[in-house]
Amino acid sequence: TMSDSPGGAAPLDTEDSAVQDFLQILEEHRKNCERQGKYVEAEIAKNRLDELRQHEENRRREAMRSRQIAERLGVEEAHMLEFQQFNALWDKRMAEFEQKSLDLEEAMKERHANELMEYIRQAQQEPLRKPKFSKELLNLRSIQQTLAKQKDYGEAHKIKVKADNLEAFELEKMRNQHQMKLSTVVEKFKAKQSAEILALRKRVQTGRDEQKKQRQLDLERLLQRYQNVKSELESQQNIERIRAEKFMGYQVSSKTGTSQVASRQGSAATLGTGS
Repeated sequence: TMSDSPGGAAPLDTEDSAVQDFLQILEEHRKNCERQGKYVEAEIAKNRLDELRQHEENRRREAMRSRQIAERLGVEEAHMLEFQQFNALWDKRMAEFEQKSLDLEEAMKERHANELMEYIRQAQQEPLRKPKFSKELLNLRSIQQTLAKQKDYGEAHKIKVKADNLEAFELEKMRNQHQMKLSTVVEKFKAKQSAEILALRKRVQTGRDEQKKQRQLDLERLLQRYQNVKSELESQQNIERIRAEKFMGYQVSSKTGTSQVASRQGSAATLGTGS
């Protein structure tokens, strides 16, 4: 905190202390020359004091500017580091989420494949129902048996051939229908598994969207914190600059007033000598 006294702020380091000591010695020298009537030497000392004070003000102003720049750079660097850590953390978190999602889907697909193989195996092992032949075939068999009982073997043979062909046709038709039924139930089973996969993917997408939303919210909070810190620092630095300029202006006005008093005293002394 700067002092409002004309003497200036308390020295904060060796360089400041040395400069203030030298300025004090030079000021005492100017006063002594003034008291002794050595006005030329007093003028030289006064000019030298003004130069040194101006140089000191410039040095302090530049030091403050450099320090404030360093402070702002420090805030920027801290923010960039936090931003990099934020992205690294979220990139890792989202990559882990994607890998876990892939693992879940692969595990489900593997389970589905095993379940489908077992389902097909069991369906194929299911015994065929007892054939239900057509009335036409049953009628042919009845005629065949009747002809055989009548010992009309020639006609019985013809009817048997015709009945055998019809039976083979109907059995093939039944097998085809059974295969079609098996294919239908298998497709239904596959459709159920596909629906399960789609449901998993939907849950994964919901989780993915929630992660993206949370990342955006966290990013906005991070950027807002940075803006708050940056604004607070700029406000503090502005106050510091204003106080420093006021203090330097106070010193200049004090020096000007002292010089004017000394000038008036010197003039009065000259007039007194002349009279």
